[in-house]
Amino acid sequence: MTNSFLMRNPSTLWFLLGLSLFTIVVTALSDAGVGVMSTSFVKTLGKTLCLCLIAVAMDVVWGYCGILSLGHFAFFGIGGYAVGMWLMYARTEGIVLDSFASQTIPPTPQEVTDAIGNQIFGVVGSSEFPAIWAFSDSLILQLLLVVLVPGLLALLFGWLAFRSRVTGVYLSILTQAMTLALALYLFQNDSGLRGNNGLSGLQNIPGFEDTPQSTISLAFFYASALAVALGYVLFAWITSGKMGSVIKAIRDNESRVRFLGYHVESYKLFVFTITAVVAAIAGALYYPQAGIINPAEIAPIASIYLAVWVAIGGRGRLYGAVIGAAFVSLLSSWFTGGGAPAIPLGFYTVQWTDWWLVLLGLSFVAVTLYAPKGIGGLFDYLVRKPS
Repeated sequence: MTNSFLMRNPSTLWFLLGLSLFTIVVTALSDAGVGVMSTSFVKTLGKTLCLCLIAVAMDVVWGYCGILSLGHFAFFGIGGYAVGMWLMYARTEGIVLDSFASQTIPPTPQEVTDAIGNQIFGVVGSSEFPAIWAFSDSLILQLLLVVLVPGLLALLFGWLAFRSRVTGVYLSILTQAMTLALALYLFQNDSGLRGNNGLSGLQNIPGFEDTPQSTISLAFFYASALAVALGYVLFAWITSGKMGSVIKAIRDNESRVRFLGYHVESYKLFVFTITAVVAAIAGALYYPQAGIINPAEIAPIASIYLAVWVAIGGRGRLYGAVIGAAFVSLLSSWFTGGGAPAIPLGFYTVQWTDWWLVLLGLSFVAVTLYAPKGIGGLFDYLVRKPS
């Protein structure tokens, strides 16, 4: 069955082969190989893969199903916060237990809990564990929450929106409002997630304090590559065959699909929910590599950037979403990280850290006007170019 699926979708097989080759090359160039690639750049590549995964999810919900969601980065952030809560708790617990080790009388469990709470929430003037931290001491439960919380939120939101037949720009505004509401909630100190400070130090994995960051970064890079591979295959399967035809038909003419007897709302709800869950998994892998997460990371503008990545890469093409996310993400790191040299004009010096967003916006406009199929469309043209 797998062979027949890959034979029907050769682009998926080529993508998996390319991803495998990319993983091998990065391994060879990292400290595990010849050591010419820095640990920070390996982390950048790992984070880029996570962004590619959420871009593919966005492409399925927008490029294939026609739902311009401006809230999928909220699900990405929820996944990051869920894992970050466990990382913060477990790391702080280790510090607290070490501080109590010199005492003759061992601390009570309540004293340990109070000390952990004071360490985590002292920055916002509290020491009490909020209700949403109830399972933060369990990695397994927090990993389940990575899937369950975004899935249930997307299911509830989608059910309310789709059953009311909200479509087009109105649905986009609703998804953006959902993201804004979540971001505003997280900015509050009493949310339990440390407000503006967010969760930091996430790159320090409990139990692996003596493991070099080069090894940890490579492990997360492998995990991110595996997640992209599995996510790509999953979405390639969803968008192929009869299901894919129905989803694309909903995008092109929802009323006609409903007239033919298909339950349009069920298809849209399925796509919206499954892409939300995959976006959360991408976030759960991204933020331990980034080392910090705060509400600004999931502000509505982040979901707009996500739509720009997909548009530049070419929506309606899974590999186009990967290309767009990787291209813009790496280019952004180069421009905003000081890699791009300043351009002196005599009367003014162009600093790319200030002008990168302008350049990105102009690129989006140019692609929309002159290359609506994006970078992925150029690949299609080269492959199908008549002789």
